[in-house]
Amino acid sequence: MADLEYLNWPFLEGRHRELAQSLDAWAAQHIPQHHDHDVDAACRALVKQLGQAGWLKHAIGGTAYGGASDAIDTRAVCLIRETLARHSGLADFAFAMQGLGSGAITLYGSEENKREYLTRVGRGEAISAFALSEPDAGSDVAAMACAATLDGDHYVLNGEKTWISNGGIADVYVVFARTGEAPGARGISAFIVDAGLPGFEIAERIDVIAPHPLARLRFTNCRVPVSKRLGEAGQGFKVAMATLDIFRTSVAAAALGFARRALDEALARTTSRKMFGKTLADFQLTQAKLAQMATGIDAAALLTYRAAWQRDQGRRVTKEAAMAKLTATETAQQVIDAAVQMFGGLGVVSEQPVERLYREIRSLRIYEGATEVQQLIIARELLAEAVPRG
Repeated sequence: MADLEYLNWPFLEGRHRELAQSLDAWAAQHIPQHHDHDVDAACRALVKQLGQAGWLKHAIGGTAYGGASDAIDTRAVCLIRETLARHSGLADFAFAMQGLGSGAITLYGSEENKREYLTRVGRGEAISAFALSEPDAGSDVAAMACAATLDGDHYVLNGEKTWISNGGIADVYVVFARTGEAPGARGISAFIVDAGLPGFEIAERIDVIAPHPLARLRFTNCRVPVSKRLGEAGQGFKVAMATLDIFRTSVAAAALGFARRALDEALARTTSRKMFGKTLADFQLTQAKLAQMATGIDAAALLTYRAAWQRDQGRRVTKEAAMAKLTATETAQQVIDAAVQMFGGLGVVSEQPVERLYREIRSLRIYEGATEVQQLIIARELLAEAVPRG
C-alpha cells in the first residue's frame, strides 16, 4: 500500500481517510496494471467494475439517485481520482468522466432527468460524456458554432463537437449549443442527448498518446426534447462553468496520483540500480532530484486539497482551483520526466510504468483549461481583488 500520511492533513476528515485507504486496497486487488488493447472494452469494463463496487456513487449528487451524499463531495472525488490514477490512468479516466459527464445533470437536471440518468451512471450501467469543445471553440467558449433551434417542444441541433472523452462509447452526452438568447457566452444552452438519437453520429474516432475513448461528434437536424434542456435557455455557460468548478480541482488530484506513482517507481529504481559500485540513490545528483520531486508533490497536494476543502465549505474557488490545476499538472510533468530519466533506456520502453505515466500526464496540462488559461484566470482574479472598493 502506498504511503498515505498526507491523509492526516487537516483538510481531510476521518471519512475521507477511510475512503482513500479502502479504495487503495481495493484497487491493488482489482485494477490491472495492463489493460486490454481494446480501449473501448477496457473502459466499459472499468465503469461497470467501479459502479458495482460502489465507487461511482461519489461521482454523482443526490442520495435519492444513488449518490453517496446530496452534494458531490469534492474532497472525496479528489481522493478517488488521485488513488485510481496512481494505479491506472484509464481507471481514473473512467471514474472522472462519469462525474464530469453527469455533473450538469446533478446540478441542473429536472427530477425526471436525475431519476432517468444519475442512478444508471452511479451504478456503472450507463456511460456519460461532456461535450463542450468544438474544432474552433476550445478555451474560447464564446466562439461556439454548434446551434440549437427551438421547434415546438423540441430543439433541433446542428454542428460538431470534438475532443469528446467517452465519445463513441457513451450512452448519454451533455451537449452545449448556441440558442441565441444573447451574444457570446450568454446565448448558449445545455442539453441531454442520448446516444443513438436520429441525426447524432460519431464522425471520427481520435487516437491520442495515452489511449482513451475520444471522438468528434456530428449533429444533423437532431431533435432533442425541451425536457432534456438543463437549466434555463441561455444558461449553458453557467451550467458548464458550475460543472467544471467541481471537477477542475480533481484534475489536479489525478496529476498528484501520477506524480506519486512516478516518485515511488523512481525510489525503487534508484535504490536498487547498481552503478560504479554504488546504487544510483547514493549519488548527490539523484538525491537532489528526489528531494525536488517530493517537495513539488507536497506543494501541489496542499494547493489541491485546500481548493477541494474550500469548495466543500461552499466557498468560491475559481482562483484556488486554477492554482491547484496549474501547479499539480506542471509539477507532475516534471516529476514523471525526472523518473523516466532515472530509469535510463528502460524508461522509454513501451508499457513500462514510467513510460505509461509520461504519456498519461501530457493531456492533463491541456484539458479542462490549459496551463496558460489557468494563468489568465489567476491573474484576472488577482486584479479583480486589487480594485479598490467603495
